[in-house]
Amino acid sequence: MRRLAIGAAALLAVSTVTVPTADAASGPDLAKLVTVKDVRKHLEAFQEISDYNGGNRQSGRPGYDISVKYVVSQLKKAGFTPQVQSFPFWVFDQLGPGAFEQVAPTKVAYKAGTEYGTYEYSGNGDVTAAVTPVDLDGDQGPAGSSGCEASDFAGFPKGNIALIRRGTCVFGDKVKNATDAGASGVVIYQRTGADVPNDEPAVYGLSEPAPFPVLGTTYKIGSSLVAAAKAGTLRLRLKAETRNTAKPTYNVIADTKQGRADNVVVVGAHLDSVHDGPGINDNGSGSAAILAIAQKVGKLGKKNIKNKVRFAWWGAEEAGLLGSYHYVGSLSAAERAKIALNLNYDMLGSPNYVRFVYDGDDSMGSGTNPPAGSGAIEKTFVDYLAKRGLKSAPTAFDGRSDYGPFIEQGIPAGGLFSGAEGIKTAAEAKIYGGKAGQPYDPCYHASCDTLKNISWTGLDQLTDAAAFATQKFAKSTLPVNGEARKARAKSAGAAAPIWKGGMVVR
Repeated sequence: MRRLAIGAAALLAVSTVTVPTADAASGPDLAKLVTVKDVRKHLEAFQEISDYNGGNRQSGRPGYDISVKYVVSQLKKAGFTPQVQSFPFWVFDQLGPGAFEQVAPTKVAYKAGTEYGTYEYSGNGDVTAAVTPVDLDGDQGPAGSSGCEASDFAGFPKGNIALIRRGTCVFGDKVKNATDAGASGVVIYQRTGADVPNDEPAVYGLSEPAPFPVLGTTYKIGSSLVAAAKAGTLRLRLKAETRNTAKPTYNVIADTKQGRADNVVVVGAHLDSVHDGPGINDNGSGSAAILAIAQKVGKLGKKNIKNKVRFAWWGAEEAGLLGSYHYVGSLSAAERAKIALNLNYDMLGSPNYVRFVYDGDDSMGSGTNPPAGSGAIEKTFVDYLAKRGLKSAPTAFDGRSDYGPFIEQGIPAGGLFSGAEGIKTAAEAKIYGGKAGQPYDPCYHASCDTLKNISWTGLDQLTDAAAFATQKFAKSTLPVNGEARKARAKSAGAAAPIWKGGMVVR
């Protein structure tokens, strides 16, 4: 989330700036108890698990199942009684490159990998049909909302292929709307924008299997097809060689023995990787950090753990936040009311990192309307880092990681992020070091996301901030929720609707 070799001493070095102690001045400092060496031990384990199990730790595959067993064994050694929560899942296999061809008005065969790709959970099939553009009129700006509404498909000819632009809503929504309209296939092309590689095909994933081929292509190719599609002369061939297999996957949940059970602090990270690599930064880094914190949290003692801390390792995040949605959806309204807040850590060791903090107070003006209390969580991280002489920056708080299911239910949330495929600016490079004009994580969702793909300095700093927040909120959640949760739990009515899934990338 790439680089030069780093000496062992440098890997384990800690900042020399003065570190603020936790609010519990009379007790141990969790940020000092948890070291980058502790985190590295778990990352080395995740790497070895991946190396011996197909090169990944994707949900539904052996590398993930063994990662679950590793986390459970480490928690038991630390005195926890972890629970493994099973939920249904689809394992996706791409069996071949498929095909993407323009049949009319001209004949063009596009190249797999560079000009098109197959979506995760695409259906298997070979379709040749006329193409209908979906809500591609007018100036849509950098994103647009093509295919996001059922009304976008008004009058859609049954059996046609839908041409859709990436943007605004999750891919699963676009494909579901196309399915309901009677489409025989979907092509999604890349959107424009400073943070988007326009020369790369928009190939991501869905939350569940589609009934037909779903391919992604570049902005250049997709936009060049629009005129012919509008004229009714465009015919495409889409071929997807895929297999979707039903198989359960898992969350791991572990509570501290101490702390009130009606004011729970949920500390979470997703444990799964994508299929293409071991996911040591995404998200071994977050999973390893909270595992190291869990192993040391008991040293705080009963006086400093007034609120129960619930550590959670989510499955199938990469398939659409499925594990965290399943967990939140499995709770009754009364049980959800007992959750004081959620802290989420998704990528903490990006090699070209920025110390990003989720924008809980919506200071970026994105209009996401975070639940009350989320701004206090953001301020907790920002203030801690500032006291260490470390600058931070807000990042979009738009539900694209496992905090999403919590904020949808009005539960305050926050967390840290070191950057993914976005490009580091010159101003950021001046503050944080690293290379301007390069991705925060050049190995994002790639096979090179290994132990070599970690900034140990950045991981150390963000793990300290995560440990500090855990200790602070374990003792008091007053600035977040006033700690007035008992009455709310008793008065909670019927369960609110739970959104069943979607795609992480928009």
